[in-house]
Amino acid sequence: MEKVKIGILGLGNISGIYLKNLTEVFREVEIAGVFDIVPEKAEKVREQYKTARGFSSMEEFLADPEIEIVLNLTRPFEHYATTKAALLAGKHVYSEKPLAATCEEGKELVALAGEKNLMLGGAPDTFLGAGIQTCRKLIDDGFIGRPVGACARMICHGHESWHPAPAFYYQQGGGPMMDMGPYYLTALVNLLGRVEGLTGITSKSFETRTITSMPQYGQSIAVEVPTHVNGILRFANGAVGTITTTFDVYYDSQAALEVYGTKGTLRVPDPNGFGGPVMLLRPEDGSFREIPLVFDYKDNSRGLGLADMAKALRTGRSLRAGCGQTLHVLEIMTAFERSSREGRYVNLETAYERKAPMNNECITGVLDS
Repeated sequence: MEKVKIGILGLGNISGIYLKNLTEVFREVEIAGVFDIVPEKAEKVREQYKTARGFSSMEEFLADPEIEIVLNLTRPFEHYATTKAALLAGKHVYSEKPLAATCEEGKELVALAGEKNLMLGGAPDTFLGAGIQTCRKLIDDGFIGRPVGACARMICHGHESWHPAPAFYYQQGGGPMMDMGPYYLTALVNLLGRVEGLTGITSKSFETRTITSMPQYGQSIAVEVPTHVNGILRFANGAVGTITTTFDVYYDSQAALEVYGTKGTLRVPDPNGFGGPVMLLRPEDGSFREIPLVFDYKDNSRGLGLADMAKALRTGRSLRAGCGQTLHVLEIMTAFERSSREGRYVNLETAYERKAPMNNECITGVLDS
C-alpha cells in the first residue's frame, strides 16, 4: 500500500509518542510535515524526522498538497477551529480528544466533513488495543451472558502538581469528564453499544488551583468547568451504567471499569492504556481469573486509530475511530452538565453503531483491510 502522508498540527506533550509510533511502528504512514506556533518545537522535530517539512504558518501547512491527513494535536479548546480549518482546506482530519468543546461544534464539524466527503476521526484509540478488544470478544461471545450494567471511575486530584502547563485542564473544553471521560466512555460504547439517555450531577469543589509543578510553580488557575461529575447511563441494549470522573479527590488508584452480565463480571483494564490485565469472574470459578490477551497492540500504541484511518482511506472501508463515535461520546460528556444544570433526564440524539472489531490476521504495524 502506498504510504499515507500525515501532517502534524501541534507539538505538545502528547506528540512524542505519536512521532515515535508513526515512524517506528505503523508502516503505512509517513510524516510529511509539522507545524506548531512555537517554531523551536517544529525545528526540533524536523531535525529528528527528516521527512517532516516545516511551515511558516498554519495556512501554509494546510495548503501543502502532499499532506493527506492532518493529525490535530492542538489543545482541547482549539480543536474546533483547527479541525474546521483543516476540513475547509480539503484535508482528512484525525483529532486528539475531544472532538470539540461543545456538542454543537462537534455536529458542525461532522456535517462539514460529510459535505466535503472527508474522513473525520479521532482519539482515543485505546479501545483498539489488546485489552479492550479482548474484553469485547468475551462479551460478544457470551462469557458474561447478557450485559446488565457497568461501573466506571476515574479518581485523581488534578494535574497541577505534575503537568508543566496545567491551566487548560480547568478551562472550557477541559475538566475530568472532557479530559478523561473519552477513554472510559469510548470503551463502554465499544463494549455495550449506544447510550440512549442519561442523568448527571456535577460540581466544582475549588474555585482556583495553585500550580505546584515547574515551570509555573505558584501560579493560580481559575477553574471554569465542573471538576466532579457523576452520571448514570442507559444503554440501548438495556444495560445501566454509572461513571464518576473527578479532579477533586485524593485516592491511591485512578482507573476502574467493570461490566456486569447475567453470567459473570468483567474487569476491563485501564482504558487510558492499550493492554491488560483482563479479569473475568464466573460463578463456577468463584473468583476473578486473568484472561490472556488475544489481540495485538498491548503497548502504548497511540496512532493506531490514525493508522486505521489511513488504511480506510486507501481501501475505502469504514474507519473504526470515526466521527460517529467521537460525536456520540462528546454528546454524552456534555449532556451530564446539561442534565445537572436542568435537573432532568436527557435523551441523546446522536446515532452510534459499533464498528468491526480488530482482527489478528495482520503484521504489527499493518492494519487489516
